[in-house]
Amino acid sequence: MTSVGYWFVAFALIYTLLLIGIGQFTVRKASGGSGYFVGGRNFNAFFVAVCITGLFSGSSFIAIIELSYLTGVSAVWYGVAETVQVLLIAVLFIGPFRKKLVITISGLIGDRFGKRAQALGGAITAFAFPMWSVATALAFASALHVFTGVSLITAVIITALLLFAYLQFGGMWAIGYTQMFNTIMFYVMLAVGFIAVFINPGMDGLKQFAEVRPEMFSYSSVGIQTIVAWFGTFLVNIVLAQAAFQMALSCKTVEEGKKGLLWGAFLGIPLIVGAVFFGLSAAVVVPDEKVGLIAIPHYLLEVLPAPLVALFFLGFWACALSWGAPCQFSGATSLGKDVGSALFPGRGEQTYIRYTKWALAILTIEMIILATLRSEQSAWWNVLAWVTRNSATFAPVVAALFWPLATSRAVISSMVVGTTTGLLWYHLGGWETSQFFLHTHPVWPGMIANMFTLVIVTLAEQATVLKVKASRSQTRTGLYLIILAVVTTVLTTLNYTPLYEKGLLGLALFIITLSLFFCTMLFVKKGDKKTKDTLLKASSY
Repeated sequence: MTSVGYWFVAFALIYTLLLIGIGQFTVRKASGGSGYFVGGRNFNAFFVAVCITGLFSGSSFIAIIELSYLTGVSAVWYGVAETVQVLLIAVLFIGPFRKKLVITISGLIGDRFGKRAQALGGAITAFAFPMWSVATALAFASALHVFTGVSLITAVIITALLLFAYLQFGGMWAIGYTQMFNTIMFYVMLAVGFIAVFINPGMDGLKQFAEVRPEMFSYSSVGIQTIVAWFGTFLVNIVLAQAAFQMALSCKTVEEGKKGLLWGAFLGIPLIVGAVFFGLSAAVVVPDEKVGLIAIPHYLLEVLPAPLVALFFLGFWACALSWGAPCQFSGATSLGKDVGSALFPGRGEQTYIRYTKWALAILTIEMIILATLRSEQSAWWNVLAWVTRNSATFAPVVAALFWPLATSRAVISSMVVGTTTGLLWYHLGGWETSQFFLHTHPVWPGMIANMFTLVIVTLAEQATVLKVKASRSQTRTGLYLIILAVVTTVLTTLNYTPLYEKGLLGLALFIITLSLFFCTMLFVKKGDKKTKDTLLKASSY
């Protein structure tokens, strides 16, 4: 182990004891079901802000710092897309979801479509979350390995067990307080990183690098299709960001939640900018590494003394923890509370808290197993998680919010068909991280099948009570959506080959399907009782 490794272990031990102590401190606050799952709905804007900063900015920092090392400043679009997602959640969904007292997305599905839909949605959501947790933990572990010699698997096990230790006791309150300390560590890391930048290569060094490698300073060097995919993924995730919703909806009031989300987006901006600078600086000083997360520690080791390097990577670990904790806890809530209440209804809140603590243990074991199965490609687990969860729950959540006509059987069918389609598509592509079957990310066919199945089964089940009607404003909106679908269809047909080659064909088909899905929800509704009785009488002759 290097001298940096010893410093890091010392810092990490102190920080670990702090986080576990916070978990113990929050036990009393989390004594009731509401206190454990959503902080008793008592989070102020500050707590919401640090929770959101920890969740999104921590994971984005790790992604952007590696991307900027490999592709340059165009990595900033990842952070922009994530920031837009947070802002749209604040503007569009925090109010309606807070009024509905939503805890989880799978709970929202259950409230609208029944216990079987809740159990299936909760199980799919729960087992997808450790995939995101392990992806970020592996990314951190690859950097940690450079100066401690700790294996990837060992680093993931340590991370998983720490998350389990402090989430067991305090639930959402533990997340709130630990995210506050994680956010502080982000900014300590940020300060250390900029010290390194100004020492070497400095602003002059970056200017010279721009002259030698101008492509690294192009805002499209990562590829237009990749940038579009980032925005598409984050925008779709607006209605599915369960971990973010669970933290933001712990707010006292809608206004506190909105302010917290807006502050969280603002707090994330320096981290996005810093990650780009650090990645570019590492590309100047350590230009020949193929893996960005290996290059970063080598860069810092050349520039800074051991204690500062260790302090930087303590912040890096905080990034992994700040993403993993909400993911593990939200997944455990879906498994323990939602699946538990669906299978064993009528139990007390303490029973579902106990189930959730058991679920945390199960998901901790899953996280460790996943790391052993595929530790060399952290991005692979991200893709699998998006495909598994989004292909199942996208259409049901939208229908729960906007389409009273949808049925429980249609929702269950859409979850099964959507996830199966997405995973089958991934399989046909050989389970590769970036090279997909027919150049199409499997999440697009998965969600298309998800929407299509829900509409077809609903229309078949509700055929006797269907009525096409819409208000003037709905008709106008529907017309715009039809125009969007037609224009997108024409442009896709005319540009089929370049769209296919750039991997954008699936996104185009998704936009067409989504437009028609919303049109169906706007125009096709359940008729009133008189209409139903008339249809029944007519069928009797």
